[in-house]
Amino acid sequence: MSHQMCQIKSLQCGQGAVRCVRFNADGNYCLTCGSDKSLKLWNPITEKLLQKYSGHGYEVLDAQGSCDNSQIVSGGMDKHVFLWDVITANPIRKFRGHAGKVNAVKFNEESSIVLSASIDGTVRAWDCRSRSKDPVQVMDEATDSVTCLDVSSQEILSGSLDCKIRCYDLRKGEIRTDYLGNSITSVSFTKDSQCILASCLDSTLRLMDKGTGELLNEYQGHKNTKYRIDNCLSNDDSSIYSGSEDGIVYCWDLIDRKLHNKIHHEGSKVVHSLSFHPTKVCLLTAAEGCIFLWQVSDSAYCAS
Repeated sequence: MSHQMCQIKSLQCGQGAVRCVRFNADGNYCLTCGSDKSLKLWNPITEKLLQKYSGHGYEVLDAQGSCDNSQIVSGGMDKHVFLWDVITANPIRKFRGHAGKVNAVKFNEESSIVLSASIDGTVRAWDCRSRSKDPVQVMDEATDSVTCLDVSSQEILSGSLDCKIRCYDLRKGEIRTDYLGNSITSVSFTKDSQCILASCLDSTLRLMDKGTGELLNEYQGHKNTKYRIDNCLSNDDSSIYSGSEDGIVYCWDLIDRKLHNKIHHEGSKVVHSLSFHPTKVCLLTAAEGCIFLWQVSDSAYCAS
């Protein structure tokens, strides 16, 4: 189903370049990660800054809110992973162990485990409830930087500059590796966890069958040859969205591969971070120092 998006908000975040934007679990708030070392929590509808989190030593590259919205995990160029209390803005834990910058962070489904992916080629799992300083698991199969992560109820998905996606089945203790031929910058599970969407540095998104590794579809039209560019799926899995190095967000129909929407960001060179609302037809994007909120043009989906 095609949805034409219109911009309803543009927010200057005041934290240098915005490295990442993410809706929280219920979609009422969002997180922005800044090149100024800060992490901020916003109400994107009212454009109100709710909280600022300071403690990282360098740029913050990724963040996610927990399933109950009480905690935030963040990672960045200081090699550290922070677990924050949302209300007090105090760090609950600092996880150290990566040998290089942390590109991506995720909670597991219950938000009891934090996962972090690093330029050091590892994915590390940290127990939020334990006082131990050591990770509970280190996944070190990648031979180059691990750029991206996604998590389902029983699996961890990673993408690497070594051109491989790796799917770790935690219940079976198995790993499946698929070689895609180009460095990978973003990975996503479809909502039914049956397929994997991967963005590669050859300006192509690839949809794979998770179980067999079969290539189901390819999506092209955007530009992605240099930077880490997010992809995401709509909350009903009908559409695929990708940022681009030409200031546009591209949207394809998942099944027929047709490009049915181009969302232009005036004056922006690279749109690198995306987040789709968990329940509404509503999209957040980040470019340079701003975030943008988009809604489907024929209805007030995002109205509070």
